[in-house]
Amino acid sequence: MNFRPRAKEEPEINLIPFIDVLLVVLIFLMLSTTYSKFTELQLRLPVADAEAQRDYPKEVIVTVSSDGKYSINRVPVAGRSVEAVALALAEAAKYGKDSVVIISADAAAVHQSVITVMEAARRSGLNHITFATQSSAQAGSR
Repeated sequence: MNFRPRAKEEPEINLIPFIDVLLVVLIFLMLSTTYSKFTELQLRLPVADAEAQRDYPKEVIVTVSSDGKYSINRVPVAGRSVEAVALALAEAAKYGKDSVVIISADAAAVHQSVITVMEAARRSGLNHITFATQSSAQAGSR
C-alpha cells in the first residue's frame, strides 16, 4: 500500500471562456437594446428660417385661418369642402399644372384643413405644393 501523501492539485479556473461568453452577452444586449424615449412630444409649428415670401405670378397662395376658413390669393373661398377649394384653385391657377401652391396655414389651424387644401390641389392637377413659414425671430417677437 502506498501511504505517501499525494501532492494536492490546485484547481485551475480558466477565465478566458468565461470572459468570451460575457463579451458575447454584452454585445447582444447592446445591439438589441433601444435607447428611444417617447415620453413627450412638444411641437411648435410653423416656424422655420426661410427667405421672405415672394410674389411670383405662378404662385397660388392658399391661406388657412385658425377657424378653418380658406382664401386663395386673398380671395375668400365660399365653402370648406374639398370640391369648393378645388374649384377655386383651378380658377386661380393661371399657369395650369405649372402653378405652385403655397399653403400658408395658421399655427392653430386644424390639421384636416391643410389636408383638405392638399387634396383639392391634387384634384385640380396641381402637384407642386409647398408650405409657408415664418422665421424663428418673427415667431419670438409675437
